[in-house]
Amino acid sequence: MPTTNIIAFQGFPGAYSDLACRNARPTMTTMPCATFEDAFAAVREDRASLAMIPVENSIAGRVADNHYLLPDGGLHIIGEHFQRVNHQLLAPKGATLDSIQTVRSHIQALSQCQTAIRSLGLQPINHADTAGAAKEIAAMNDPRHAAIASSLAAEIYGLDILKSGIEDAAHNTTRFLILAREPKLPALGSCKTITTFVFRVRSVPAALYKALGGFATNGINMTKLESYMVGGHFTQTQFYADVEGHPDERPLRLALEELDFFAREVKILGVYPANPFRYQESQRVGED
Repeated sequence: MPTTNIIAFQGFPGAYSDLACRNARPTMTTMPCATFEDAFAAVREDRASLAMIPVENSIAGRVADNHYLLPDGGLHIIGEHFQRVNHQLLAPKGATLDSIQTVRSHIQALSQCQTAIRSLGLQPINHADTAGAAKEIAAMNDPRHAAIASSLAAEIYGLDILKSGIEDAAHNTTRFLILAREPKLPALGSCKTITTFVFRVRSVPAALYKALGGFATNGINMTKLESYMVGGHFTQTQFYADVEGHPDERPLRLALEELDFFAREVKILGVYPANPFRYQESQRVGED
């Protein structure tokens, strides 16, 4: 199969990343990978043309590993996708809500479904992967054991959905980045654009304040700014940022020039179309 039709993700078939790939790129074939590093490598080595990587969840927060992989992974961000996470309670054929006693899933999925787990009196059991838990339950074929995973996992592993939408929070959404070997910048003015970059600041007073000053004075909206340790040193911090705008637009160009003056190791990871979901969500929050 041509690699131009393959998109890689981390996890078992039926994982939420698999579902995100199918929703964002429905004409492509998904490639499961054991680790995030393997998904990056699949694209670098031309075994896949794209990778779909989760970076944050509206409940669990940042997917920390990927903030370390993105700057040095050799790939470019070309898009973003927001995937609503609908947790399903899955069990083998013939199982019922009365027969199940335990439920397996990733620790995050279990924590996001605590109300349903308690109300059903189930014993939660941690698993490394939601879809992996579904696969294990299918192999066990025991009506006493269930899993929390996606509807896609139910379809792939032949499980029944005993209860749908059991997550505690209705806003449970994961943001994914779509990565490719080469950058794919949208044409200037063709769409709302997000620019993602990383940088470090010199270890001097007010360095971060000065580095970010250009974004304020040039009217650039910074939608994300996160810091994390690099190299195992408490005094070495790298910042990850998302801003609205295109580097070829004068305001963002000037802001990045000022950042480059006060910061070091500035690296743009991607310039890509903003997914409409982020603005629909902002409108919904404003109405609330």
